[in-house]
Amino acid sequence: MTSITDKNIIDGFANEMNEMHNKQQKAYADIIEASAELSQSHRYFVTSALDAGLKKRDNDEMLLDILEAFKKDLPHKNALLKEKQHAIAEMASDIDQKEIQKLAIIQKIEKLKEDQTRRKELIESQCKVNKDRLKNLQKARIVFQENLGMDILTIRCIAQDVNGEQLQFVFRNINPTDMNSTYVITMGIKEDRVYQIVSSDPALECLPDLERRLPETNNLSAFLANVRKQFIS
Repeated sequence: MTSITDKNIIDGFANEMNEMHNKQQKAYADIIEASAELSQSHRYFVTSALDAGLKKRDNDEMLLDILEAFKKDLPHKNALLKEKQHAIAEMASDIDQKEIQKLAIIQKIEKLKEDQTRRKELIESQCKVNKDRLKNLQKARIVFQENLGMDILTIRCIAQDVNGEQLQFVFRNINPTDMNSTYVITMGIKEDRVYQIVSSDPALECLPDLERRLPETNNLSAFLANVRKQFIS
């Protein structure tokens, strides 16, 4: 059995103890280094979390400020909205009124067109009647001129209520002492197509009665014959 006082054994044991010590020192150093890295990482994480928290707090405070400002401004915005709604309602009412006025104007225009058409038809009808009467007067003119010495003259209208031109019936061969002396009656046609006696020379007292009966008979030849008789008498 080898004695423990053997130098080789002592040196081997010492070397093993040194090696074990070095390993422990290295393990401690690794643990310290890992702890330092973990502590640094923890500090970085805490710093990042703190920065994020502070940033979120600032954002939350800004959002709260915006929310408070919006709450304060909300009544004003609601008032503006009501004003705009009222203005829109007034505009819609104004548009409706204008549409009603437009329809009324269109109806008036249509009525005016209808009235104009009726007036045109009435004027054309009156012109036709007047032309027919003038034709009859021309025929009567020949008869009266040849048999009774009467002339028919066309003159410009003077009376405002007489339509178109006037006619003058000039009678001769009435006064036995002067067969060329003239007796004149002037007539026209009113807008309602009724004969109107404008004047007579000499004046006849019975002329209004003759004028009243003329529309009843509508016989101009008989009327002129009666006028001639009155001039003779």
